[in-house]
Amino acid sequence: MDKQKPITVVSLFSGCGGMDLGFAGGFEFLGHKYKKNDFNIIWANEINAAACNTYRKNIGAHIIYGDIRETIGALPEIADVVIGGFPCQDISINGKMEGINGKRSGLYMFLVEAVKKIQPKMFIAENVKGLLLKTNAASLKKILEDFNSLGYTVTYKLYHAADYGVPQTRERVFIVGTREDITPFAPPPTSCQQYITVKEAIGDLETIPPDEQFSHIWSYANKSAEQGNRKLIADRPGYTIRAECHGNIQFHYSLPRRISMREAARIQSFPDTFLFQSKLRETERQIGNAVPPVLAWHIANAAQNAIMSCNNATK
Repeated sequence: MDKQKPITVVSLFSGCGGMDLGFAGGFEFLGHKYKKNDFNIIWANEINAAACNTYRKNIGAHIIYGDIRETIGALPEIADVVIGGFPCQDISINGKMEGINGKRSGLYMFLVEAVKKIQPKMFIAENVKGLLLKTNAASLKKILEDFNSLGYTVTYKLYHAADYGVPQTRERVFIVGTREDITPFAPPPTSCQQYITVKEAIGDLETIPPDEQFSHIWSYANKSAEQGNRKLIADRPGYTIRAECHGNIQFHYSLPRRISMREAARIQSFPDTFLFQSKLRETERQIGNAVPPVLAWHIANAAQNAIMSCNNATK
């Protein structure tokens, strides 16, 4: 029997590697093993140097540090899949609501350019729920039109991370495009009949003393009028972990402090073996910006099934 060739992946706006870890697979979270996938990430790009350091430590040395406007020319000529969570600041309800006309969210055009250049079998783009708001209808329409114009069948769906074993009430949109010769993408079925509570996810860390190497460190910011001042509820999934909390990340459900960065990473479904190479504020940003690896793993499995079924059909 022929050994399956790896499915090559190009990753844009990679951050610290949450989405890429999900595509690679081969990790454990809360006692559940997420098998290694057939994806091989051959090129990645991120503008944040600290996030690149974390990515290299945990994912691989293939990530290129720099602005996508300058690194786009270094894209590989060939890859099977293009992935990326393009910046959402101008689309988020907590942002300026400028849509794709904003300076950051308009960068989705580089995902379009990558797809146009590489002509992958499939592309997967991730963004915030706000993309589906009526105020962003024109932006969503333009994004879909731009990808459709490249000859791809494009679909989008809102996913609730808690439905897939992530202990967090995080909702994100995934836009998937498949080439005409590829089996259409079928969204992964939900995998979690009962949501994982925040106590189940981080309860064992309550008695652990601060540990900077393990990122079990927390902000001592007092309660303020700014975002992120809610207290977690022990028997529910955690609130959405945000990138720009300015130290005002959620409070622990029982301890007199804010949650630690390791606790935030757990709520985002990062395995404990994933080590962040930065101080508290930057780690907070990396965790909040990331795609939950467990959710990404389920998306990756569905993508792999579509590509593999097409490969098998052509043998």
